[in-house]
Formats: sequence, C-alpha cells, structure tokens
Amino acid sequence: MQEISNIISSVSSFLWGWPMLIMLLGTHLYLTLILRFPQRKIFTAIRLSLKRDKNSTGDVSQFAALATALAATIGTGNIIGVATAITLGGPGAVFWCWVTGILGISTKYAEGLLAIKYRVKTVKGKMLGGPMYALEKGLGWKTMAILFAVFTAVTSFGIGNTVQANAIATIARDTYAVSPYLTGAVICCLTGAVILGGVKSIAKVCSMLVPFMALFYIFGCCYILFVNAPYVWPAIKMIVESAFNPAAAGGGFVGGTIIMSVRYGISRGLFSNESGLGSAPIVAAAAQTRNPVRQALVSSSGTFWDTVIICALTGIVIVSSIIAYPDIDYKDGAALTQAAFSKIPYVGSPLLTFGLLTFTFSTILGWSYYGEKAAEYLSRKVVLAYRILYIAAVFVGSIANLALVWDIADCMNAMMAIPNLLSVIFLSGVIVKETRKYLWEGQLDKDMEEEEPMEQ
Repeated sequence: MQEISNIISSVSSFLWGWPMLIMLLGTHLYLTLILRFPQRKIFTAIRLSLKRDKNSTGDVSQFAALATALAATIGTGNIIGVATAITLGGPGAVFWCWVTGILGISTKYAEGLLAIKYRVKTVKGKMLGGPMYALEKGLGWKTMAILFAVFTAVTSFGIGNTVQANAIATIARDTYAVSPYLTGAVICCLTGAVILGGVKSIAKVCSMLVPFMALFYIFGCCYILFVNAPYVWPAIKMIVESAFNPAAAGGGFVGGTIIMSVRYGISRGLFSNESGLGSAPIVAAAAQTRNPVRQALVSSSGTFWDTVIICALTGIVIVSSIIAYPDIDYKDGAALTQAAFSKIPYVGSPLLTFGLLTFTFSTILGWSYYGEKAAEYLSRKVVLAYRILYIAAVFVGSIANLALVWDIADCMNAMMAIPNLLSVIFLSGVIVKETRKYLWEGQLDKDMEEEEPMEQ
C-alpha cells in the first residue's frame, strides 16, 4: 500500500506540476484578452445574481445555482489552503493566489456560458449540462465527454465527500472530543436528508447556508483585522513586496524564491476557485436564465467571492497575526491556521471551527450534485445507486485514514481539468460570438432560442 501511495503521489505531483499550472493560467489569460476583460463586469454580475428571471427555463434560480457552486468551492482550501501556500511559498503566495482569482473570473465566465449554450432539456423538463455536453454537442468528442463524466463521478467521492467528512470529524474530535463514528452518523443523516431531494433540495439548503456562512466568516475576519489593525498595512505591504522579492518577508519564512511564491500561490488559487476544473458549469446549466451570457456573468461572480474576497481576507488575517505574534509556528498550514486564529481572544477559535465545519459540509452537498449529474450522463439507471454510495462514503470518510484518497482526488481533479480546458479553448470562438451578441451589443435582456426536449 505504501508503494501504491508513493506512485499515486508522484503522479499527482506530475499532473499538478508546471505544465498544468501554465495550461490553466494560460487559459485564464487567453480568455481575459479575447473577452475584453470580463472582470470589468463583476458588479453587473453580482447584480444579476440577485435577480430572478421568472419566465426563463431552468430548474433553479440563478442565485441558487451560484450558491450551490459556491458551496462546492468554498471549503478548506479557502482557509487551510491559503495557510499552506504561505508556509510553502511565503506571504507573496497570497498575492499570486489573488491574481489567479482575478484572471480565473474569465474562465469561470466561459464555462458558465458553454453550460447554458449546450445544455439539454429532458422530456420531464429538467436541465442537464456541463463540460460533457459541451464536448459532445459542441465538438463531437463523445469519448472525451465520457471520460470527463467518469473523472467527475470518481472525484466527487474524494475531494467532494470523504476528505470533507474526515475534516469535519477531525475538527469535532480535536475541539469537542466527539467520536468520529457519531460525527459520521450525523453527517450521513444530514447529507441524505438533503441530496435525496435532488437539485432543488440541494439548491434550497445551499441558498440559505452559503450566504450565512460566508458573511459570518467575512465579518469575523474583519473583526480580527480590526483587532490586528496596527499590523494590517504591514501585512499587505509584506504580501505585495514578497511576491516579487521573497527576502522582504524575512528569513523565517519558507519559500525563498519568486518561483516558489508564484507556484504555490497559483496552485492554491486554482484549487480554491476551481476555475477551469469544469465542476461549476454542471450546476450552472440548471439555472433559470434568459441567455448564456447572463448565467456566464453570474457564474464568474463565484470566483470573485471565493478567491478575491474570502481567500484574500484569510491571507491578510494570517500574515497580520504572524507579524503581531512572532511566536507563531508557521511550518505547517493547518497548525499555522489554528495558531493565527487562536491568538484572537473569544472569537478566533470559534470562528475558525464554525468556518471549517460549515464550509466542508456545504462542499459535500455541492459535489453530490456534480457527481450525480456526471453519473446520470453515463447512465440514468445508476443515479439512485450513486446517491446511496455517496451517503455511505460520508461515514467511511469520517472514520478512515485518507492520505491515499487525497492523492487520488488530486489526480482525478487534473484529469477533469484537461478535457474541460480543451473544450473552453476549442469553443472560444463560440464564447466570443455569444458574448458579442448579448453583452457587447447590449442585449443582456434578450431571450435565447430553446431546443426541443431530448429523450431521457
């Protein structure tokens, strides 16, 4: 088992090495340029996310689709992932994580557009979409579409399920001495109660949970920054300066080169917002929207909230705490996060615990939908079996050692990203055409033409 673990770990390191980072960041830059910097429309995107297109076809509102996507992306990567980037790449990694989020808005926009453009309606009126449909209908790559669906279904049991359940069980055990078996049983029941109701049930819970947990965490971070006020500007200055000159952070930090700072900042940013991974478009396809560009804008706002706001706040909180309390040990990401938040009396540790618990549970819900739709693309007959296995995997994840699962999940993530990025690049002409039609020519309120329902 150790040899297998070492092999999978090596494959994971290779897949997420510089070639993948360059491919992802290159796609972000390419789409940013050909789409004329869609980041400029972020406030329009936020406004649209709060509106309901009542007469539009779809299964859930645009906000519910966005909330479900955010539920899946806002997770431990936004907290512990940022701290890990700092320990490995220095404070400058926070800057590169933030830049990656800014550029990733373009890719998330493109993914959301293709999700609506190539979605299909079943005879029962349900919407199905995502990269597998863009690959099949837009490019005629049926085999690639099947591979993407397989990778997504497998990934959902890893990064979307077992590792999240394990994180919740670990927090409950270490903080409140609760047995992982009890935690696993409770999470199983909660997960089953939500996902057995389908996308509307998942979206309803996420629509209530995500705004609450995100706002609570943001306000908590703002309070910590208020307490750390004398160290906030020095922290921001250190983050920016060490992004281009790691020595500016001082000799105590690991990550003594710009390459290290850039690599870990970009990789953590990509893990955090999932732009380019191809997961979020699956739920974007279910949104009630008039045309592909409206939902594309709404989808792009998810990266803004996830990385540009939440990850940036986490990074500034951690770096300011390190400056304020030099005794903090920052050799390990999880330990650094715990130490940085615990230095704030009364609210620090509860905020971290609440944030991790809610973020991880919401990720389980969001990824259940991604995996189910991927499984449904392969065969409608396996949907119920998938749901049952997914619920059971929550309990397994709560009590198991998941070092190997993490590496397998990382590999599957990379294998998801490759076909998705290919679809976005090869269909970039379609993306530009649709953007010109609805956005550049000022027709955001125009309805798109709907296709006839497909047999399902």
